[in-house]
Amino acid sequence: MRVLLIEDHKPLVKALRRGLEEEGLAVDTAEDGEEGDYKARTASYDAIILDLMLPKKDGLSVLRDWRKDGIKTHVLCLTAKDTTSDKVNGLDIGADDYLTKPFQLEELLARLRALIRRSHQVKDPIIRVHDLEIDTAARIVKRGGLAIHLTPREFALLQFLAFHRGKVVTRSMIWDHLYDEYDENTSNVVDVYIRYLRTKIDKGFETPLILTRWGEGYMLRGDRE
Repeated sequence: MRVLLIEDHKPLVKALRRGLEEEGLAVDTAEDGEEGDYKARTASYDAIILDLMLPKKDGLSVLRDWRKDGIKTHVLCLTAKDTTSDKVNGLDIGADDYLTKPFQLEELLARLRALIRRSHQVKDPIIRVHDLEIDTAARIVKRGGLAIHLTPREFALLQFLAFHRGKVVTRSMIWDHLYDEYDENTSNVVDVYIRYLRTKIDKGFETPLILTRWGEGYMLRGDRE
């Protein structure tokens, strides 16, 4: 999944980006409100982490303008302020969740996972597709009861397919959600990772779950296929 981190404190940006990438997320960053506003309007994100105390344009103003203009991406707000009125104000403007500094990375990741599931209208952290089980919280995948080891990028791709189970996702959709603005891979890397996934998920099983729709894209088998 792809997230936008808008934060001006460089040591925190570095630490958060490392933690998010270890979680398998693609991360774009912005260090002020104007840059963050521009990126949120010109790319597709599964969630946004927004610091409220930003240079050039403060986070509450950025968030207010997004909601006014119909940008519905789920937003997790970060702030050093800890009063109830500050939190209420942020939530009333359109924040989906709120985290007060200092915080533990594990809590931020858990809240972010919940927002990403919500953005894809998935409530249960465990997704089941036929005999495949994907635990999006523990990042554990099993098929037929057997554990399958996936790299962070492979897990991210499988999760994205599962969020759109039974629906075709194009290569460009996969690219937009799994690769950040700094990635230097070529577009055929999507096909490469689909092949990796098929080897791990489908090989040795009678029913293939990862399907190709020629000229369209890929899909994870739904109930009707």
